[in-house]
Amino acid sequence: MTDAKELDAATTRSLNGLYRGHAAWLARALRQRLGAEDAGDLVHDTYLQIRPYLRDEIRHPKALLWRIALNLLRDRKRREAVRLTHAKGVSEIGSVAAPQFDTLLLKELIKSMPEAARDVFVLARFEGMTQPQIAQALGISLATVERRMAMALQHCSAALND
Repeated sequence: MTDAKELDAATTRSLNGLYRGHAAWLARALRQRLGAEDAGDLVHDTYLQIRPYLRDEIRHPKALLWRIALNLLRDRKRREAVRLTHAKGVSEIGSVAAPQFDTLLLKELIKSMPEAARDVFVLARFEGMTQPQIAQALGISLATVERRMAMALQHCSAALND
C-alpha cells in the first residue's frame, strides 16, 4: 500500500496547463543562474512543490513559481554549505587526530618494550645519541647496546605487524 495520493483530473489538468504555460520561461530564467542541467532539475522540483496550490486559483503563477524555485535554490545552497562545512570539519579533525593518535600509539609501543631495550631505543631515536655515546652514558658495552637496539626494533616490528 502506498501513501501517494492520486491527483484528480482537474488538478492534473491544472498542473499540466501550468507546466506547459510556464516551464520554458522558468527554465530560461533559472538557466541564467545555474546552467542547463541544474535548471532543469530545479524546474522539476518546483512543479513538485506547486501541487498544494493547485486546488486554489493561482493569481500570479510566474511569481509563485519563481518564489518556490528561489526557495528551493536557497535550500540547496544551504544544504551544500552544511555538507561542505561538515566535510571540512571531518577532514580537519582527521588531520589533527591522526598525528595525535600516532603519538599515542608510539608512546604505548615504547612503554611496552623491555626496560633495557627502551632506554637504548629512546636515547638513539629521540635524543639523537650514537651507539658509542649510549654505551658510555649507560656504562655498558657497545655489543650490549647493539643487542638491545636490535631487541627494541624487533619489538616494534612485532607490535606493528600484529
